[in-house]
Amino acid sequence: MSPETPRLRSYGRLKTRTIKPRQAALMETLLPSLRPPTEPFDPRTLKPDAAPDWAEVWLEIGFGGGEHMAAQAARRPELLILGAEPFQNGVASALRHIDEAQLTNVRVLDGDARELMALMPSACLDRIFVLFPDPWPKSRHNKRRIVQAETVAEFARLLKPGGRLRFASDWADYVDWSLERFTASPDFRWAAERADDWRAPPADHITTRYEEKRLGDCAPVFLDFVRI
Repeated sequence: MSPETPRLRSYGRLKTRTIKPRQAALMETLLPSLRPPTEPFDPRTLKPDAAPDWAEVWLEIGFGGGEHMAAQAARRPELLILGAEPFQNGVASALRHIDEAQLTNVRVLDGDARELMALMPSACLDRIFVLFPDPWPKSRHNKRRIVQAETVAEFARLLKPGGRLRFASDWADYVDWSLERFTASPDFRWAAERADDWRAPPADHITTRYEEKRLGDCAPVFLDFVRI
């Protein structure tokens, strides 16, 4: 991002409590080595020189405490997972998970995912996760939601044909909002064939502590979309 370009604004609190000493230390020592480049880059090149190419590249937008991201990375060491989260306590928590599992296939942006997406080339991602994002339930705040027509278009640009995007929420209005915007896009197909496809967690889903709190107004809904 050039000096003339204003930074995107991430709404909400970026830190709510003092970060624990161990996690604070990881913010200083581990995080710098995990941050992606700040100039345009291809995520498929983010590997040691002698390492084989990543089998796939995934992006998790707003990874919360990092439980899902770290667990998926541990399951699939042959792929790279990029994660973006502006909430500093969440980043600190994710670093603890990464450090404890000694993961080498995760890269972390402690900032707005839209900044990261803008730096990557078209058709470079195999999967995108948008799991339980801030719902901004008041009508006057809906414009702050991460799912907007322009971000759906950016998701389509970044995903390879056949790539998949998963959106999950426990706020009914946000589910309807997102379904409307994705199905309006000519670039995505909703993969659901029966009710259980959105009512039941997908087989590869990892439930987090945040999800278990059920802070929304409905049971979790999972929407999987395929890039046409």
